[in-house]
Amino acid sequence: MKERILLFIIVFGLGIFIYIFQSYFNTVWGLGFLCALMAIYAGFTTLAYNIKKRKLAKHPEIVNRDYKPFVSVLIPCHNEESVIAHTLENIRAMDYEKFEIILIDDRSTDKTASILHELEQKYDNVKALIRPHDAFPGKSAVLNDAFQLAKGEAILVFDADATVEPDFLSKLVPNLEPKDVGAVQARKIIRNKNFNLLTRCQNNEYTMDSYFQVGRDSVKGAVELRGNGELIKRQAIEDIGGWNNFTITDDLDMSTRLHIKGWDIRFCADAKVYEEGIIYLLPLFRQRRRWLEGTIRRYLEYCGDVLTSKKMSLRASLDMTAYISQFIMPGWFIMEILIRGFKVLAKDAPTQTLYSSIIIGCFIGLGFFIAARYALRRYDNMPRLDAAFEALITSVYLFIIWFPLVLFICFKILFRKKDMNWGKTAHGLVMEAEQEMREEKELQKI
Repeated sequence: MKERILLFIIVFGLGIFIYIFQSYFNTVWGLGFLCALMAIYAGFTTLAYNIKKRKLAKHPEIVNRDYKPFVSVLIPCHNEESVIAHTLENIRAMDYEKFEIILIDDRSTDKTASILHELEQKYDNVKALIRPHDAFPGKSAVLNDAFQLAKGEAILVFDADATVEPDFLSKLVPNLEPKDVGAVQARKIIRNKNFNLLTRCQNNEYTMDSYFQVGRDSVKGAVELRGNGELIKRQAIEDIGGWNNFTITDDLDMSTRLHIKGWDIRFCADAKVYEEGIIYLLPLFRQRRRWLEGTIRRYLEYCGDVLTSKKMSLRASLDMTAYISQFIMPGWFIMEILIRGFKVLAKDAPTQTLYSSIIIGCFIGLGFFIAARYALRRYDNMPRLDAAFEALITSVYLFIIWFPLVLFICFKILFRKKDMNWGKTAHGLVMEAEQEMREEKELQKI
């Protein structure tokens, strides 16, 4: 109810502001000003990164090779029979000396539980936790149960389709050593990025997110966990009371609560975790719907704590405020277009005013294009023309995916009962699709 009331106040207030002030001022300038602030902040974080990079080139950070905490690797599984054995083999190959792996079956209806038992019997450092079918649902509840068994001073969370390079933990762990650091997030990459247009756009989106995360890390802002490839101190987890069972985005919820408690989160672009991209549009919408809903709900839930926290750093507070603007901007833009369109149809405003809003929309798209192109050049080393083309299609992809979802999620929070629909991402679809393609080729030969 708190989230619904607060969102209603925000939406209603923004709508009234736009409708009334359009009669006295050109509110397009307000939207333009918001976009300008976002661009300035993006430029600021990029400058901070470049300065940090130059400093590190002259004075490299000294890595404490003796800091090697025991790590518990937690891998939640729900109907993951097609991928979990391969994932485990890959994770076990990490060259870090001190770690255990806990595989957790979360009420699977396939053969996942029996496979986990077999893997536990096969390897000494692997444990299997099978949750009963009446257990509380959700990844947060899974992680809380496994945390009770974990022995590690640090907890590493992977998705069931994750793969990493052998030196993954060796690169990630040193970032966790400072006392004020509570967690470190690795860079996420789509493993099957060249499968189709959707997977390419998802990887480009991840690359752009890495660019933003690196920038936020450079100014010690509110870096966020991404669920897959996150390393968290046991002390930090205990300080915030574990994972929140009543959130649909465990990683984003934990990120906000860690910052409120004064913990810093770092981003390590050198440590890479690969995951399977979604190859169909409808499952992609379901996944992004969950991400966006979790993002908006946690801001609504913790806004009071963010404003009143005495432990949260000023940099993290300002950075989080700047980041929230990317969710205000789509709502503002859509309301701007709808209200101006209504006034044009009612002949209360000239058509030119609608055009000015559309032009601002083009500038918003240009901002995403520039950010995507810059990120693809920096992190994926794409040639200039390829990066420009990929940035263009990614901007269109982001517009198609995110803008409608902002409207849908706001409507859902305002008018529908909160549910715990996790929108689980199906893994192994790529292998199935590739197998079907191979079978079709064999039939064609016959």
